[in-house]
Amino acid sequence: MNVSWYIYVVYIGYFSKHNLRICTSCFVALLFWLARVANQLFNQSLCKCPGISLVFHLCPSEMLAWASAQIHCQFHASESRVALPAQGNKQDVQAESDTVLIPSRGERGQCVLDTPPKILFCDLCLDPGESKTYSYSEVVPIDGPPSFRGQSVKYVYKLTIGCQRVNSPIKLLRVPFRVLVLQGMPEPPFPQDEEVSPSNPFLEEEEASRRDARPLERALDMLMVTTSRRCPHMFNITNMRGKVAKFCIFKTVYRLGEDIIGTFNFSEGDIPCLQYSVSLQSEEEIQQMYQRRPGQAVSVTGHGRHLESCLHTASSHFSLPIPLNVTPGFSTDIVSLRWRLHFEFVTAREPMEPPTVLQNQSEVTVWAGAEHVDVDTFSWDLPIKVLPTNPALASYVSQFTGTNSINI
Repeated sequence: MNVSWYIYVVYIGYFSKHNLRICTSCFVALLFWLARVANQLFNQSLCKCPGISLVFHLCPSEMLAWASAQIHCQFHASESRVALPAQGNKQDVQAESDTVLIPSRGERGQCVLDTPPKILFCDLCLDPGESKTYSYSEVVPIDGPPSFRGQSVKYVYKLTIGCQRVNSPIKLLRVPFRVLVLQGMPEPPFPQDEEVSPSNPFLEEEEASRRDARPLERALDMLMVTTSRRCPHMFNITNMRGKVAKFCIFKTVYRLGEDIIGTFNFSEGDIPCLQYSVSLQSEEEIQQMYQRRPGQAVSVTGHGRHLESCLHTASSHFSLPIPLNVTPGFSTDIVSLRWRLHFEFVTAREPMEPPTVLQNQSEVTVWAGAEHVDVDTFSWDLPIKVLPTNPALASYVSQFTGTNSINI
């Protein structure tokens, strides 16, 4: 008697002896498990058994030919703002086939960066309910642009996973992710005479040298030192009629997520200031050779605004947070992104006397503002630098989901 049939008879006898009942689904699952056990223990072929053939027909295994993963950056430009050079009409005959892996297939724009594909598996057989886990790691090229969605230009990074079943077309899964670029960072090896982090006397030399060899940690240390330096910058705010106020800002280099703090001193001004506003803005400028029109205007985007009335105010201050989801300043061959603080002031043309309260006056006095005031308005732009922050901190505001799936 065949071994599998012998085990089958033993189990059927056990259920009959104890007067137990089993449903059809459990019976099929049990029969499938018995076939597996017999095949592994006795290394016998079960293909001649009609019962086992029925089990394999009801619970077939899934055969996947292969799967691979790679990273690519997609570039898209507005035709009304950017004049890109014409591209040739080179067409790959294989590109039209569904059996050829092209990560950017169906994507808008041009693929400006891609990494070599890495094979995750080949000839993978999965039984019903079985799962396999594979890990993938890749280094993003340091010369690539950051993730950016502007008014004229977009750079979008995606991890593309391609998978194919036997005798089926390739299916693609695209997972978007964000890339932060710290431009101006020196190439490894870094200068050894520049200490960018506090020294630890309990840290061994080997661990210290290994830590310095990590580009990410070194970059974060340099980023922290660069944005932590405070040096007050003083500016006299004036217009054609005279001095309005003195403005102080403690630094001009910031990280994503930091607060920009500034103070105004109106007591030293000769011209009364009625109102001021401060806006955090980014300037997106297309390089001259790629501009659609000569002298094309710069695209300005606002990311926060502080407005305050300051008539008869001796001093005032503002605080503007830099959002974590914006793009730090960068520059490529096509576009450059800069940051600035945009100030707007409303001043009176004539001196305005403050309300006076007598020293011995006991009654409550109400001061009403002037119904009509002749005013002047003027603006001022202060350039600042916005750098990246720790990727772990920036990921808290990521709009991407943590789970993605593909049906093949």
